[in-house]
Amino acid sequence: MSNKREFRIAVFGGDGIGEEVMGPCLRVLDEVTTIVGGFSLKYERYEAGATFYRKTGVALPEETYNKASKADAILLGAMGMPNIRYPDGREISPQLDLRERLELYAGVRPVRTFPGLTVPLADPRAKDLDFVLVRECTEGLFYSRSQVDLEDDHVARDTMVISRLGAERLFDFAFRLARKRKANGYRGRVTCVDKANVLGSFVFFRKIFYERARQFPDIVADWSYVDAMALNLIQRPWDFDVIVTENIFGDILSDLGAGLMGGLGMAPSADIGDDHAVFQPCHGSAPDIAGTGRANPTAMFLSSVMMLDWLSERHGLMALAEAADLLDNSITRAFADGTLVPYEFGGTAGTEEITETVIKGLHPHCARNNG
Repeated sequence: MSNKREFRIAVFGGDGIGEEVMGPCLRVLDEVTTIVGGFSLKYERYEAGATFYRKTGVALPEETYNKASKADAILLGAMGMPNIRYPDGREISPQLDLRERLELYAGVRPVRTFPGLTVPLADPRAKDLDFVLVRECTEGLFYSRSQVDLEDDHVARDTMVISRLGAERLFDFAFRLARKRKANGYRGRVTCVDKANVLGSFVFFRKIFYERARQFPDIVADWSYVDAMALNLIQRPWDFDVIVTENIFGDILSDLGAGLMGGLGMAPSADIGDDHAVFQPCHGSAPDIAGTGRANPTAMFLSSVMMLDWLSERHGLMALAEAADLLDNSITRAFADGTLVPYEFGGTAGTEEITETVIKGLHPHCARNNG
């Protein structure tokens, strides 16, 4: 806990629609900060990403990394462009560098549906989803992403790494999250997703999961193979509370979760370590809609809610939690009557309209008028 009242936020707009959703997000944060009071946010803007790489030959300058690593939190729009790549063919992804270098081992991907918006699943229970996927973000199959073993253009090998340290800290995070959610009325259940029927590394992964589960006797621990989980997230996603898994499985399942919500524009995320955290929407740079005004900023807004909550817990400052609740409630109310429909849901609400509606909803008299 600390007595801090001013928080330095490293801001990366990045590529494509990243900057287009970041500007509105900072407007929303400024508004909620003014309304609640008791703290301030100081933004430090930095350039990085694919477009920056094309201009400079560097995706994330070392000086920029050093400055951002000293901030209280990092807010990121989107990075990467399909047509801009490293010489080896990989996309430019400085966000992965941040995860690895800052040891942001817990990728938190909430899956929550919003009243007033349509969802893909017909079952009425799908309109009230609220679970969290926790993805390990520093090792797994991503561990060797820059070290592929290529033999004479005939064989390529990537090495998956699962360490005891990486697994233990991941599982402890997931169990603590389930305990926190249980105190707020959720199931208190953690489901480990793996492929332990085929790969020995996942046998090790699950072994450590149940070792750590013994430290949390108040939380139910169970498991699922990843293929079965893909099926279950379509057939009965409402049965889950906290899902924890390896890096690449989490990468895939988190997009499935976004699909259950109706689209990536509604899907926030946080990559959290012991000392640092990055907050960004799950969507990419979406160059196909960049510059059209159609980008949905909601996932960016919700990621900033997660940032405020994390800062509140880290520094023991209730004003930050109040701001997070106010912003989250305003976002929920914005869509509740079904008239504000983003383009990805078949509507016509773009970046500016969604932003203005959320800002208006932050003010108490507007909140009352909106029910």
